[in-house]
Amino acid sequence: MAPTLAPAETGRPAVARDAAPPRRRTRVLALPEARWAAAALLLFLIALPLQLTGAPAWAWAPPYALTYAAGGWEPGRAGLRALKDKTLDVDLLMVVAALGAAAIGQVMDGALLIVIFATSGALEALATARTADSVRGLLDLAPPTATRVEADGAETVVAVERLTVGDTILVRPGERVGADGRVLEGAGDVDQATITGEPLPVAKAKGDEVFAGTLNGTGALRVRVERDASDTVIARIVRMVEEASETKAPTQLFIEKVEQRYSLGMVAATLAVFLLPLAFGAALTGSLLRAMTFMIVASPCAVVLATMPPLLSAIANAGRHGVLVKSAVVMERLGEIDAVALDKTGTLTEGTPRVTDVRPLTGSGLDEDALLTLAAAAEHPSEHPLARAVVEAAREKGLALPVAEEFTSTPGVGVRTRVDGRVVAVGAPSRLLAGARDASAARAATVAGGLEEEGRTAVLVTVDGTPAGVLGVFDRLRPDATATVASLTSLTGTAPVLLTGDNPRAAARLGAEAGVEDVRAGLLPEHKVRAVRELEEAGRKVLVVGDGINDAPALAAAHVGVAMGRAGSDLALETADAVIVRDELVTVPAVVSLSRRARRLVVQNLVIASVFIAGLVVWDLAGTLPLPLGVAGHEGSTVVVGLNGLRLLRENAWKRAAA
Repeated sequence: MAPTLAPAETGRPAVARDAAPPRRRTRVLALPEARWAAAALLLFLIALPLQLTGAPAWAWAPPYALTYAAGGWEPGRAGLRALKDKTLDVDLLMVVAALGAAAIGQVMDGALLIVIFATSGALEALATARTADSVRGLLDLAPPTATRVEADGAETVVAVERLTVGDTILVRPGERVGADGRVLEGAGDVDQATITGEPLPVAKAKGDEVFAGTLNGTGALRVRVERDASDTVIARIVRMVEEASETKAPTQLFIEKVEQRYSLGMVAATLAVFLLPLAFGAALTGSLLRAMTFMIVASPCAVVLATMPPLLSAIANAGRHGVLVKSAVVMERLGEIDAVALDKTGTLTEGTPRVTDVRPLTGSGLDEDALLTLAAAAEHPSEHPLARAVVEAAREKGLALPVAEEFTSTPGVGVRTRVDGRVVAVGAPSRLLAGARDASAARAATVAGGLEEEGRTAVLVTVDGTPAGVLGVFDRLRPDATATVASLTSLTGTAPVLLTGDNPRAAARLGAEAGVEDVRAGLLPEHKVRAVRELEEAGRKVLVVGDGINDAPALAAAHVGVAMGRAGSDLALETADAVIVRDELVTVPAVVSLSRRARRLVVQNLVIASVFIAGLVVWDLAGTLPLPLGVAGHEGSTVVVGLNGLRLLRENAWKRAAA
């Protein structure tokens, strides 16, 4: 009797795979903006307690002065450069307002304003640098060299940049494909999840298309190059990420126009408040005091704090519940979305194929456990993801596996081995049943066809050449997928769209199971981007949720992109505006709802701040507003809007959003 493997021993040892080169990553403190912002914050935290505890001015004044210098010199310098181009930006205005506050004794207020702006600039610089790192890392997926087959049959290793259309390259098992092209000879299973997102390797044979950067698992391939290195799918993904990111610039330009007008208006008003009384004979000291009071009460500190606390509180609350929102702008955008596009593999599904059906054929003499035992024993030496799914299913049932002998694997067909003296083959039904016309083959084809109609991947098991049963393998829906789709439908008023590179039958089956009617399958990255842009051209603000490199262009093109963090690719994580760290899909509608609450609080705070500022400005211009009262009113509005915004830090704010 052949020895067996105990259930605890059925796990296959880890197999080294062709890993992508380590990605260059910008360190936070490598950015000058981050270093200056950190210095400003540290100095502020040193000065503030000294001032509040009544320490003498000589103790807290120097760290405050250094706070102004550390956090304000860079935006001040940028603002002065902008002045040379006849542009007045709000950063320079904030520095001037901070200095004005300090000039009349409100040193802490000015320092806080400096710290807020320095920190915001550092976060923006970090996000930009990290995205650039990821785009560069994506290019590393394509190997630097390829084996070119010369006309005389000789093999030459050349840089992929030297490949031209019409060249033939050899791709051995375990190597990454060096160029986009078409298979001339050979057969293999190619993992192209980086391009299409499909969870399973795709069998490639003569005439099939392959993509640069994908991994050849088994079988040697001779590939005819059909695209230059600069025009591969991977290269196009990089360009699309960059171009889509730039399409957000018009919104930024609109904000800059508003800032410019506000800046010019405030400067003009301050000068008028100072100069007009002088023209009518007012005293210099009184006019200066009124102008400085105007600058303080009209400064946008309360407006800045009216906007940021609700959004930052929502970001902090979402972070505690496993959702990393990368900026306040993103948190605000989340509340604007009115359409959702979802990836399939790794987003709606778990991203790992599992055996869902075990169907012995009539007359085989095997029950489900016996069929699964033979299949798992035969697949145990294999490295194919389907094999891992079969072995894992046997492990979960606690089945002891006989040791397989004389193991062979044929790319695109399956495996063949001897188990307990019987020849067991496991593989694709279409290949194993080729040419068979008997009744058992017909039954096997019927069962396999039924599973495939349901969106399963059918795996045939034969014993001594006779079909014994069929296994169904499926990438299962996440437990919270259906509830998430229902919640997103309720929030946006329309059901989400499913965008996937997987085959149409599997996608349609899963979409129906999740409650998604609009299913678009067989998509490459550019097709996903096209679908997102079609929705945007129809006036929709689209939220895209995905996890793979193939999703990155769509994530960048969307109004908001959200990446699944646990299985997400580096590029998807960096390109996305938000990351679901704990892989809980149900948090997507929760964070959208939380964003909408934050946006409502922002509106409330802006009304409060505007009323305070308008009232104080009118008082200062129409009457005589004492400076201490002006400062108290200004600071009071800041406190009110700040506390109102902090309401979203409470735990029940998330519970209400997730309800």
